[in-house]
Amino acid sequence: MACSEEAEAQFSEIELLLSMFPSEEELLVDQLSHAELRAFVEGSADTPPSTRPQLSINVKVDNPEVSITLSCTYPKDYPKVLPEITVRCPELTRAQQMQLHSELNTYLSANCCGEVCVLSAVQWIQDNALTYISKSIPVSEPKKEIVSMPSKETFTRLWIYSHHIYNKFKRKNILEWSKELNLSGFSMPGKPGIVCVEGLQSACDEFWARVKVLTWKRIMIRHREDFPLESSWSEERIDSLRKFTSFHEAIFDPHGNRGNHMDLGQLYQFLHDKGCADIFQMYFGIEGR
Repeated sequence: MACSEEAEAQFSEIELLLSMFPSEEELLVDQLSHAELRAFVEGSADTPPSTRPQLSINVKVDNPEVSITLSCTYPKDYPKVLPEITVRCPELTRAQQMQLHSELNTYLSANCCGEVCVLSAVQWIQDNALTYISKSIPVSEPKKEIVSMPSKETFTRLWIYSHHIYNKFKRKNILEWSKELNLSGFSMPGKPGIVCVEGLQSACDEFWARVKVLTWKRIMIRHREDFPLESSWSEERIDSLRKFTSFHEAIFDPHGNRGNHMDLGQLYQFLHDKGCADIFQMYFGIEGR
């Protein structure tokens, strides 16, 4: 099959970005999709890539010095259609990020349809991000003291199931977002993929809102646990509800042709040790041992 103009444009843009941002701290490109795209464009593969190209760029903004992460996924028909772009910045509230993202897409729709546009998106962020950052209110570090919250606040634990979790961008996002939102739990990459997050309900819901819009073959909340909190509870008492002390990626003796299947016996033992053995049957329909 002859290489399409869209594939050539995508590959050329990625190669340009790699030359401009040589460090992985600046630019991270999904290696599998990049290799498949290269093979298709250069003619060593007859079929189009099976995975969509993905990349992540750290955009630096000065005065104040802030790092903004631009994550991009190419649709098959890009640049005929705009790429899927998300913008993350810890210094911005969710509402500010949504506004920045909306206005960035408006700009790209008006100026870049039919053309590669990642560099245009980077330039727009560098030119306009300070408008949003200047409106942000600095957030102080939380202290170990009585937490004043509405009595309706809830502690939540989400058990998320995915057909698979291979992509290193998704794995990186899961780790970074859980830390940003003060969530504990774990993620198990491979096939199937499992994620557990626990913390304040608002933070868990925000985590799920971010994760579910990524490109998945299948993803769902398999089980949800909610525990109402009292307004007078201390942070220590809230933390006592956690099954996990932090968030980490859990690997259990991967095997299989691609090394992507975890030892489910070890997963069961891990859940059992955390007092969550019953979750195993909810995920797999069998009792663990």
